Amino acid sequence: MKQTRVRHLGVAILALLAVGVVATAFELGASAQTRGATGAPGRGVAGPPSYRVVPLWPKPFQDDSWVLGSITGVTVDAQNHVWVAHRGADSLQNNEKGMILTPPSSSVCCTPAPPILEFDSAGKLVSSWGGPSQGYQWPQVPGGIAVDTKGNVWIAAAGLEPAPPAPGRGRGAAATAAAEAAELGVAPGAGRGAAAAPQPAAGAPPAGAAAGRGAAPAPAGPADAHVLKFSRAGRYMLTIGTPGKMDGADSQTTLNRPAAVTYDAAANEVFVADSGNHRIVVFDADSGAYKRHWFAYGEKSAAAPAGPYDPNAPAARSFRDVTCVEISRDGMVYVCDRTSDRIQVFDKTGKFLKEMVIAKETRGSTVTLTAGATAVISAHGSVWDLAFSNDASQRYVFVADGVNMKVRVLQRDTLAEVGSFGSGGRYPGQFLAVNSIATDASGSLYTGETHHGKRVQKFVASR
Repeated sequence: MKQTRVRHLGVAILALLAVGVVATAFELGASAQTRGATGAPGRGVAGPPSYRVVPLWPKPFQDDSWVLGSITGVTVDAQNHVWVAHRGADSLQNNEKGMILTPPSSSVCCTPAPPILEFDSAGKLVSSWGGPSQGYQWPQVPGGIAVDTKGNVWIAAAGLEPAPPAPGRGRGAAATAAAEAAELGVAPGAGRGAAAAPQPAAGAPPAGAAAGRGAAPAPAGPADAHVLKFSRAGRYMLTIGTPGKMDGADSQTTLNRPAAVTYDAAANEVFVADSGNHRIVVFDADSGAYKRHWFAYGEKSAAAPAGPYDPNAPAARSFRDVTCVEISRDGMVYVCDRTSDRIQVFDKTGKFLKEMVIAKETRGSTVTLTAGATAVISAHGSVWDLAFSNDASQRYVFVADGVNMKVRVLQRDTLAEVGSFGSGGRYPGQFLAVNSIATDASGSLYTGETHHGKRVQKFVASR
């Protein structure tokens, strides 16, 4: 008996030592890639903070049948709560849809969590809501999420990826599509959203919690071309744009697959990354009234379409796909032009200030899924989303680089890269298609992974 106890104690000690080794590895994996402020490694110059992952964040859902779909947006509000938007059922594999299939294939797993989730900083789920409801069209594919200083929640309706001019990677057969779908962790035909519903008056009730457990998606309604505003409890308040209506890049009333939205408290305005129209457009946050818009380099009218990205060609005069817009404390507007591998910076009026190309050789791929129903999954470029460090001057910019599966750290005044962390993989601290990033009041980072990633991670400063 004593020998058994000693053996068990030895195993327990070894297990604790293993956990310590793994935790250290997580920390080293984040910091080993960090360069000094000059951009040269190993010179001893003080650089940006290094980060370690919090492996068990967020905490398990109370309903253990819930699973996350592809993450499309992550943000942090004034209460230091973390908000997450995800695609839900249409981005799950069939084995993850067991409880919502007809007939169900499983009684224990799985069902999609509600599409909007609010966590506290410890990772405890605080609230959840969203999905199709009477009176407004829930996005076919939600995009970015933002919470304004009044606690209202803004959700971009990013829509389905547009079909490329030729089948993805030159292969369009159903067997190939099915194989690529399996590789990306989606079911063939994924990407179809919920059926449309008519627009309600403001004050309509929130989308029901049942939507998170709901049936498999209905056929798509009108194409996503709008931004939705809700109270923090999920009560519908406002729609900007009209689903299915796209009047062109100079329209003052319509949008085209907006990818992201951010709020400017100083002017009570919302800035929209209107990706399908290749522009930034600004609206009044209360009425939704149009204020102004601009294109790449601050132009007031659209230039010729940019065409496919070529790292050896001159910089395109048009945005290819605008996937993020963020405003720094000093009033500068930062825009992600994902497929062009660049960040452009403006003042709030749209005056162009500067740009930086990040990982210039980054390209990517587009996969067309044709088995069952056609859908497109696009993974291009190095600049998917960005966030600022939370020091007073916001010295650093963190860039979610989905293709290269890492977070890049830039010095904000020069936009020069001074570090990075992460690598491709499924272990904590690694990434698959990281497309969302946010920071909280304590300086922690939160990342979301789309496509086959389907998870949110938290990183804290290790020094």
